Amino acid sequence: MTIQWSLREHVRLGTFVARWLLICIPLGIAVGSAVALFLWSLDEVTKLQWQFPWLLFLLPVAGLISGLMYYKWGKESEGGNNLVMEQIHAPGGGVPTRMAPLVLLGTLITHLFGGSAGREGTAVQMGGSIASTLGRWLGFSEEDTKILLMAGVAAGFGAVFGTPLTGTIFAIEVLAIGRMSYRAVVPCLIASIIGDQTNTAWGVGHTHYHITSFENVAIESGAIQLDWLTLGKVAIAAIFFGLASVLFAELTHLINRTLKKFVVKPWLRPVVGGSVVILLVFLLGTRDYLGLGVKTNPNQPDAITIQTCFAVGGAHWFSWWWKLLFTAVTVGSGFKGGEVTPLFFIGAALGHVLGVLLGVPVDLMAGLGFVAVFAGATNTPLACTIMAIELFAPGNGELLSVGFVGYAAVACFFAYFLSGRSSIYSAQRTGDYLAGPATPEAEASTE
Repeated sequence: MTIQWSLREHVRLGTFVARWLLICIPLGIAVGSAVALFLWSLDEVTKLQWQFPWLLFLLPVAGLISGLMYYKWGKESEGGNNLVMEQIHAPGGGVPTRMAPLVLLGTLITHLFGGSAGREGTAVQMGGSIASTLGRWLGFSEEDTKILLMAGVAAGFGAVFGTPLTGTIFAIEVLAIGRMSYRAVVPCLIASIIGDQTNTAWGVGHTHYHITSFENVAIESGAIQLDWLTLGKVAIAAIFFGLASVLFAELTHLINRTLKKFVVKPWLRPVVGGSVVILLVFLLGTRDYLGLGVKTNPNQPDAITIQTCFAVGGAHWFSWWWKLLFTAVTVGSGFKGGEVTPLFFIGAALGHVLGVLLGVPVDLMAGLGFVAVFAGATNTPLACTIMAIELFAPGNGELLSVGFVGYAAVACFFAYFLSGRSSIYSAQRTGDYLAGPATPEAEASTE
């Protein structure tokens, strides 16, 4: 057997790692600090919304202010996550520095006045904005700029959810459906870990979710115990998770296209969306589907949240649909924030229903729906499978022994496959545009 070893190659690789360590450590600190500020601020405005529920009636006015703010100062920042992804695919003007403060302020406005949106978009855009600014300061080439932007995305995603490994994989998987370029994996991993640890160092925590059905399960010889009947039921549930992700993505895009067609002034679109959200609240007689949906409003202890979906009776039959509709209207009309946390809510609520129907522990199916609907809507099944481990396995080692990773993988990959090319990100491409097609035929197949 011939041992292939090249001193020159290993020196080059070592230099690559050392260089990106020097770059990504400060990048991770900057992005992690920005995310910590964002999460703290988001928590504060959510408390204000709970304390002063009449703020909801100002949601159309808030949408007008947010829309005018972006129209006057946003310019290309309006592209949001899609702009960041487009600049990774084909670096051009870069991601503007002003995107970070604009999306931060825009997201806080959304949540202060009761819009149904998430937070990952804000973290990703702040990460991309900070990374792009750093790249301009350092005079980076196009190739290095691509890697730096991906590292910024990883740092933002890893810090906002407390899932650094997921952030790493998400940043390289989300760009092109079905193909991944690993050239940026080390910079992304460094930035994501540092971003998450920086956020933690600032004292900003994350919500913990628990799957308790298997806490007292007997482990035989340390072997993984996979229940094939449960696995089959998970595969059936994944069909519905995939369809829910398609419904969310396509409804959001439809609302956005419709408003662009009939409401010419962009700053008026959030006014329409905010008015529809208020109408929905009155029609349903509940505020359960406003905001993130992560924590329980102390003034509404019986409200449905992501956490309640993990307990029997913690969601209604159509809770998943109402959260889907509220978020599609909010985000599709132009309010800032993100889609991922609402996707967690949609998936957990749908998983709750399917767990009851299929005779699977509700908390297990809620956890699988949590990650699987996200996987289908973003076409990132590998990142979502890893997220299931990072979110649910810590402190519950029994999960890993009862085949949880297998269940999560089946749920995420089936949902991804059955969702087709539908995606919440219009800039997501088919094929690996970073590395370039290996052949002219491959290039033709990705266009």
